Formats: sequence, C-alpha cells, structure tokens
Amino acid sequence: MIGKLDPTTGDIQLATLPTKGSRPYGIKLDSSGTPWVSCNGSNCLIKVDKNTMELSEIKLPGAKTHTRRLAITPDDMVFYVNSGMGKLGRYNPKNGKITQWDNPSGENSHPYAIEYADKAIWFNESAKRPETLVRFDLSTETMQSWQIPSKEGVYSGLIRHMRMGNNGLIIHQTATNQLAEITWSK
Repeated sequence: MIGKLDPTTGDIQLATLPTKGSRPYGIKLDSSGTPWVSCNGSNCLIKVDKNTMELSEIKLPGAKTHTRRLAITPDDMVFYVNSGMGKLGRYNPKNGKITQWDNPSGENSHPYAIEYADKAIWFNESAKRPETLVRFDLSTETMQSWQIPSKEGVYSGLIRHMRMGNNGLIIHQTATNQLAEITWSK
C-alpha cells in the first residue's frame, strides 16, 4: 500500500497497489509535487495523484526487473535503478518511453541508491566488492565508474542512500555506519 499522512489532522489515506506483491520501495516527487514510487517486488513504477491518491501503474520491461530507488531530473524524467537486471532506466512521463542502459559491471551488479546531481545521474553497484559509484552523463548517455574506498576489514560501504549536498554528493554507507561526501572538479 501507499499512504498519505496529513500532519495537521493526523488523517491517513491508503491506496492498494494494482499488482499484488509489488512492494513499494523508493519514493520521489517531481517538479509539480507528484509522488513517484518504485516497486521492489514487481516490474513497475507507480505515479500517485497527490489529491485523489489514484495510482497509475507503469509496467517496466523484463520480468526480473525490480526497482529500488528513483531520481527525478529537473525536466521530470524518472530514472530508476533496476536491481534485478543490473540496469539504469529512464521513464519519460511525457511520451511513455522507457529506455534502459546496462550497468558497467553487468546484470549482477545490483544497483541500489541513485541521485541526480551536476547534470548527471549517480548510482552505486552494491554487489561489487569494493562497491562502485557510477556517473551517467545525461548529455552523452555514457557511464564512468569508480571504486568506493572501504574501511579496513570491510569490503565496501553498502551505499543505500544518496543526496546532493552543498558541495557534492552525500552517500550513506550502512556497513561502515558513515556518511561520505563525493566532490568533483569541473
């Protein structure tokens, strides 16, 4: 289910997802405040009408597709990490077109966290040891990847969340219980 809480009144509205077992996971808002939800148990994205709680399901290609997190660009393109197939995906809400790109480390790379920053999409490949950070350049549609430094005795940080900070990309590493800032030069 997907829920909406009114913090003023405490009222909660719930909506049941169209596909049983689709397991809503990541959530992001587009520029109009419309919520988009990824499905970790099925090959879908969900668009939520913020006023009525009506759900629109977008089926994604591939029966093994499972999405973890989302990133939405300023032009409202919905990017997702396809953990089940090792791909980065983009859904265009304006025309319904879905495009996917293979991750640098292949179908078993298990991408997890994702964020839009510096005119690029950033995501990690959580099955890699050491874990990798990938930058997808939106203008050239090419990828670069770097290994994430690890603490001694820990193979990787297991990045679960990313956010753009004041100076760069902030990542949360659950295995090391640390935050790190990734900065770049122009």
